[in-house]
Amino acid sequence: MTLRTETDKETGVALVTLDRPERLNAIDLATADELAGVWRAFRFDDDVRAVVVTGAGGRAFCTGLDRDVEVPQPSSPYTIDDPLIAIGPKANDLWKPVIAAVEGMACGGAFYLLGESEFVVASEEATFFDPHTTYGMVSAYEAIHMAQRMPFGEVARMSLMGTAERVTARRAYETGLVSEVTAPGGAVAAAVRAAGVIASYPTEAVQGTVRAVWSAKEAARAQALAHAPQLIALGNLPVERQGELFRGRGRGNGNGEFRLR
Repeated sequence: MTLRTETDKETGVALVTLDRPERLNAIDLATADELAGVWRAFRFDDDVRAVVVTGAGGRAFCTGLDRDVEVPQPSSPYTIDDPLIAIGPKANDLWKPVIAAVEGMACGGAFYLLGESEFVVASEEATFFDPHTTYGMVSAYEAIHMAQRMPFGEVARMSLMGTAERVTARRAYETGLVSEVTAPGGAVAAAVRAAGVIASYPTEAVQGTVRAVWSAKEAARAQALAHAPQLIALGNLPVERQGELFRGRGRGNGNGEFRLR
């Protein structure tokens, strides 16, 4: 199992932990399936009234799709198989509140989870970035998810600067991506505290409020996401070329450096 789930029946809070610290909690196909299964199971579990999602090890919340995963693609530019498309709670019709607790790096496909959480708590050592453009890939789903949370210019900068910059927890707080910044190692505890408060309220009212908040932006979000597969299919470099860039550039500007902002 690459996912750990713990439920406190007294508080009604479940803690979901990506448990691949040796891979910086990158998501392989098994983990993607487990995430979808957990969210769907929570719909039927009345002991769970709020959820916290985090990553094991402290070095990373999640670094997106595991680079070793091979995902065969159809030849048509109008279709694409995305293994991460159903890893979030909303994609699995879960409307119980989910809080993301971020320690360390959150990048790339991590934004599928952050984008479908109600809010994000981060340690002051957390950083956020999107490596797609650096390696010849279109940032579509990730950028669309973040556009629901951050000002346009901030999303555009993070999406376009690739690995050359990382957004600090403080800057993420200033721009609305993060709702609370904690001391190092404190993100999970703070998120669990908030989840415990929410879980103590009548769950029907809480879930209705979650739906109401999401309905305020769902039409625009759904329309934008519908364009994502074609943009990726048309704009991504061939996988072999992506691999060359990944091996050749390393981090940031190619000499192992990146700027914190």
